[in-house]
Amino acid sequence: MSTPSLLILPGDGIGPEVMEQVRRVIGWFDDKRGLAIDVSEDLVGGAAYDKHGVPLADETMAKAQEVDAVLLGAVGGPKYDNLDFSVKPERGLLRLRKEMDLFSNLRPAQCFDALADFSSLKRDIVAGLDIVIVRELTSGVYFGEPRGIIEEGNERVGINTQRYTESEIERVARSAFELARRRSNKVCSMEKANVMESGILWRDVVNEVHQADYADVELSHMYADNGAMQLVRAPKQFDVILTDNLFGDILSDCAAMLTGSLGMLPSASLGAPMENGRPKAMYEPVHGSAPDITGQGKANPIACILSFAMALRYSFDQGAEADRLEAAIEGVLADGVRTADLLGEEGVTPVSTSGMGDAILAKLDASL
Repeated sequence: MSTPSLLILPGDGIGPEVMEQVRRVIGWFDDKRGLAIDVSEDLVGGAAYDKHGVPLADETMAKAQEVDAVLLGAVGGPKYDNLDFSVKPERGLLRLRKEMDLFSNLRPAQCFDALADFSSLKRDIVAGLDIVIVRELTSGVYFGEPRGIIEEGNERVGINTQRYTESEIERVARSAFELARRRSNKVCSMEKANVMESGILWRDVVNEVHQADYADVELSHMYADNGAMQLVRAPKQFDVILTDNLFGDILSDCAAMLTGSLGMLPSASLGAPMENGRPKAMYEPVHGSAPDITGQGKANPIACILSFAMALRYSFDQGAEADRLEAAIEGVLADGVRTADLLGEEGVTPVSTSGMGDAILAKLDASL
């Protein structure tokens, strides 16, 4: 294949700070491993609004459609709270997901042994946790029509529509089953078939796909509210969790905190294969823009670096190098290196954002 291309969109808040550490990692793989990546950069979110008056310029959207992968930092901040809904920073992110048709969102929740005590749950509940939530990303209640706020009688009514087609459910189900085959071969599909017609259809279609092409994968079903309870009761019972856009949003944030810090969690949003065989893809850390620590060198860059590791694995066919990067991060944490969000032990001095980058690069050097 040709040299892979990556569009970096640092965004707002701590986005540019954590992305700088990713650039250093990309440079290391180029210099030390001969892995060349064609990197370009542009604006999204509030940064794009400040320059263009929109959270994502058409030219940037066109670039995102052309590259092999997009790596996004974070969007939003108090500065933009009073903007019209149509131009809020988050609309840039949603436009990328929608127009790139990134229908399958992969959110790993992995608890590194060195951080098991940072979870709000007991060590024995989370130690060794390694699950992935596959969330449908381009349909459901966030995009369904009709929507809006209308006047009805003497009061306002807010309307959002939960809507799924068979084909939308089928393609994300296939994504989850394919992923499970590369892991522990187990999928739990979560919906609310007891009270929602969209949930009934979801369960029916998942069963049909399973019976037709993935009978070798263990499939179970669970109501999403019970799924939330089970995630905090016994999360290691799961391997791959398949769910819709709304429930996936909630459940993935719940799973995120099992690991101890949002600063540790990456994500991938994948679409259909392009002509070169690579999937349309965008990678981003789960954490937000964290305006309270912006510019202070306190941000944890690991989630963004792990997002790049996912790009190595799913977009650039470099699974071994992704393993190398993830092992380096695990080694740094095992050595006791901590950013401020990971403090817990007495007498530990936190490293800065760049200090964590230094430690990861040193561990990568040691892997050669």
